Amino acid sequence: MAGLFTRLRAGAGAAWEEYVRHPFVEALADGSLRREAFQEFLVQDYLFLIQYARAHALLAYKLEDLADIRAALDTAKALIEIEIPLHVKYCAGWGLAEARMREAPPALEMLAYTRYVLEQGLAGDALDLLAALAPCLAGYAEIGLWAARRAQPDNPYIDWIRTYTGEDYLASVEAALAMIDRVGDALGAEARLPRLQAVFTQATRLEAAFWRTGWREQAP
Repeated sequence: MAGLFTRLRAGAGAAWEEYVRHPFVEALADGSLRREAFQEFLVQDYLFLIQYARAHALLAYKLEDLADIRAALDTAKALIEIEIPLHVKYCAGWGLAEARMREAPPALEMLAYTRYVLEQGLAGDALDLLAALAPCLAGYAEIGLWAARRAQPDNPYIDWIRTYTGEDYLASVEAALAMIDRVGDALGAEARLPRLQAVFTQATRLEAAFWRTGWREQAP
């Protein structure tokens, strides 16, 4: 039987395609995305990563297995100590200082998405939260691999694209999908599939909407 993520991805239908093939993604892949659009996306992604770290800290609290608790905490720590500093360094190359990003007003799409994920974790259990988190981690891997096959070497966004095709990132995706299967087995995913599908699909829609934080700057 297919893994839980594979089933949820298939069940999301058109929402998944709208996320992973959004015009923002296509413009990234062919290099036509305007600099201003990418910069605005980077600012909102900085704010998102902070909330994403909080969600993994919450996930650690919700989990029961010690190894899974450790893994969730390791992810939260890596986001805070490695991923966010790397994002800040990358953004500096695009003329964005951390102070500016920290003080930027959060886009409504960013707020809606992160609040939804945290709400699922607060109101539900670890499996609900994992269903809400899964579209982000796995979706960016799919987007990165798709874009990397199309991007030319002189694409201004090639470094960003390659971030999501690296061995470390793909290994983290594999580990996360293995966790959702383990937790799903322990918490009765099969009987809860309609509810998990609803959470996953809504999170996918919110991921697609998040691209608009940059895409609205694409128009001349």
